[in-house]
Amino acid sequence: MKNKKKITIITLASLAGLLLIVAVGFFIFREQLLDQAIAKTTLHLDQNYDSKLKISKAEFTDFNGIRLTQISLKPNAADTLFNIQKMETSINFWRLFTGDIQLGTLKINNGYVQLTKKGTLKNFAAFLKKDSTAVTTNDKRDYADFAYRIITTALNLVPTDMKIEKLKFKLDDNGKKATINIQKLVLNNSKLETAINVQTNTFIQRWNIKGYADPRNKKADLRFFNRDTGAIKVPYFDERYNLISSFDSIRLNIKNIDKTGGQLHIDGFTSIVNLKINHPKIASKDVLIKKARFDYRFLLGPNSIAIDNNSTAQFNEIKFKPYLSLETEKDTIYKLRIAIPKMKAQSFINSLPDGLFTNFQGMQAEGNFDYKLNFEYNKNKPNQLVFDSNINKENLRITKYGEANLTKLNGEFIYRAIIDNVLQRPILVGTVNPNYTPMESISPYLQKCVLTTEDPSFFSHHGFINEAFKQSIAKNIKTKKFSRGASTISMQLIKNVFLTREKTLSRKLEEILLVYILENNRIVSKERMLEVYFNIIEWGPNVYGIGEASRFYFQKTPAQLNLNECLYLARIIPSPKKFMYQFNAEGSLKESAAQQERFLTNIMLKRGLLAPDDSLYKSMPLFISGPARSYLRIKVQDSIPKDSINSVNEFNF
Repeated sequence: MKNKKKITIITLASLAGLLLIVAVGFFIFREQLLDQAIAKTTLHLDQNYDSKLKISKAEFTDFNGIRLTQISLKPNAADTLFNIQKMETSINFWRLFTGDIQLGTLKINNGYVQLTKKGTLKNFAAFLKKDSTAVTTNDKRDYADFAYRIITTALNLVPTDMKIEKLKFKLDDNGKKATINIQKLVLNNSKLETAINVQTNTFIQRWNIKGYADPRNKKADLRFFNRDTGAIKVPYFDERYNLISSFDSIRLNIKNIDKTGGQLHIDGFTSIVNLKINHPKIASKDVLIKKARFDYRFLLGPNSIAIDNNSTAQFNEIKFKPYLSLETEKDTIYKLRIAIPKMKAQSFINSLPDGLFTNFQGMQAEGNFDYKLNFEYNKNKPNQLVFDSNINKENLRITKYGEANLTKLNGEFIYRAIIDNVLQRPILVGTVNPNYTPMESISPYLQKCVLTTEDPSFFSHHGFINEAFKQSIAKNIKTKKFSRGASTISMQLIKNVFLTREKTLSRKLEEILLVYILENNRIVSKERMLEVYFNIIEWGPNVYGIGEASRFYFQKTPAQLNLNECLYLARIIPSPKKFMYQFNAEGSLKESAAQQERFLTNIMLKRGLLAPDDSLYKSMPLFISGPARSYLRIKVQDSIPKDSINSVNEFNF
């Protein structure tokens, strides 16, 4: 027992002696090691990034403290990336034995870091290139391990004692400029205090960041706010992306970063007050979210990244549980689940962001509801996409409508289409209008054709078709753009009568909610909705409703239309102003248009909407006889027979 104890003491003493020798050796040769490290870094930047690193003076201030003077990095053919007058830092010497670089202190006085773009020349472009010497491997990346190493390395480079004075971050994107001037940034005993001045081409502000930051324990709680009155404006994005945004304050809290059992957990919350956004693609006016908070729990495993369903998001009074994940163990699978617990309908309406739902202002409702969304997309099996959207109502009833009074569809009203933000001539939807046509006076074939092309399940769905949404989403994901929609007749009706034609997020969200209210509160019958639809949709240049369309093309009433004419009218609904391109120089349908007609006819035959022996099905070819004929590019036939011309030429010769 005594021998074992003696051996342990000798071993520990030997290790201590070895470490002491290493420390002494490092102390003796540290100046040479520092010079070699700087020379190696300078050569690397010159050879791989065509950039010159200059350091006027480098010296040790104590055992592990380093002072650098006049440091600059400049690409050979572009503006300087950074220039710092003086920087002092210290490194945890003992952590070097584990392969980690951990900063203890950092002091910076006077300097700037700048990113510039002049034309297509960027001073940071070389540093964005992929390392050509990197070894490629087919091994899957362990998300948890990779993220934890990145986070740990980054936090180790955050000193526990920091003092920065007069350091500027400058951005110049072809004249779009922003400067963030850090007058003071002090981190002492985990407490952070700052004084920051911001200047762009459009505004000047003074910001402040306060709170605590503990990089070694991976915790932080920071508040970001304006030192003056008014909201904080976000720089650069207003000029670069036409996105004007501001907020009163932001809070970021990191409670825990921990890796156990092969899984990385990141917990905390972030909140924002009075977030205001203005962008032409979002809405035509300012969008205001008074308060928002996200209590997050990120989970990263070897083959997955997820926002756990224990997370909670809140917008005003709306709270919901989100779940978002990416799984790559076998296939690449994306999942999204949203659950809104039971809440009052009026609270939901009151919480809709100002500016995003203008047609809901003033709306009042009774009752409660809860909502669930389940979305799943397998990249390798796109046709198996899952999209389930369910809402459960409890005595839900609209007691007062907002600006979009859906009940007006039941009576007479004036409809005015909007094209290129210009109001078109008024159309009276009612029997006083001689062109207005009730359903019983519209050819049954036209009703069948239009329903087949636009919305086959119109009389059975409740405003939306889940299968159409699935196909639309799958195609849009595959093409990486919005190439296919999933509009029903209900959606087209809401869009035409109550909304503008602007392509904004606001309009689309309002369309979805208004359609749901229309279809699920028995406000208007399906028959009445279809009748209004037939009497307002655009069917040609300044042609609205089936009454005008049947006369414009065929000089008939809607009841007199034959099958071929109905097939034609149904097919041109998506692009009515381009109807003339479906005809050749003789005034007959082009083969491509005739093929579409045959395809539509076959679908209707298969669905039992047409009978094979229907006499109208065997009618004469389509002939445009109304005013629309003047739009066709028909080649005028010469009145003199060709043979006669040849005879005359021969005679003259």
